[in-house]
Amino acid sequence: MKALHRALQALGAPGVIGVGVLIFCVPFYVSAVRPVERELQAQRQAAERLRERAPVQPVSAGGRAEEIRRFYGLFPPLQELPDQLERVYGFARTANLELLQGEYRLERLTSGMALYRITLPIRGSYPQIRRFVDATLRNMPFASLDTLRFERKKVGEPQLEAQVRLTVYFRPETEGDTP
Repeated sequence: MKALHRALQALGAPGVIGVGVLIFCVPFYVSAVRPVERELQAQRQAAERLRERAPVQPVSAGGRAEEIRRFYGLFPPLQELPDQLERVYGFARTANLELLQGEYRLERLTSGMALYRITLPIRGSYPQIRRFVDATLRNMPFASLDTLRFERKKVGEPQLEAQVRLTVYFRPETEGDTP
């Protein structure tokens, strides 16, 4: 014990701190550094396996065209625009909302897709508006809610004035879509 005490006195405060740091480094290396080194090695091996794999084979043009055709098939044709608009009105009637005069705008994208933007000022309670939005989005998966703005004329009044902006997406026109 006296020998240890003399050794510590010979080292002085900086030496004792250095020995303490060295003693701390061993468990730190085992618990933190070593697992990270193993993870790094596993990542390097995985990257090497990926490099050794054969290059990705491109999908044939016919398969890609079929995928795109199926994707566009999820959207209604533009000829159904009046029917889709009537569905939106029907959801509003079911929710007992008062529809005011809205704004409607048809846009065509370079991809051929058509967007029909509908801005509807409506009056009703919050639950009624929520039912309307929920029914529209649930039953028309090709529609999106772009904006929903609420305004209450007086505090505590149950009636809200809201503005709902929806976009309904339509597929590009094909020969089979024309009447």
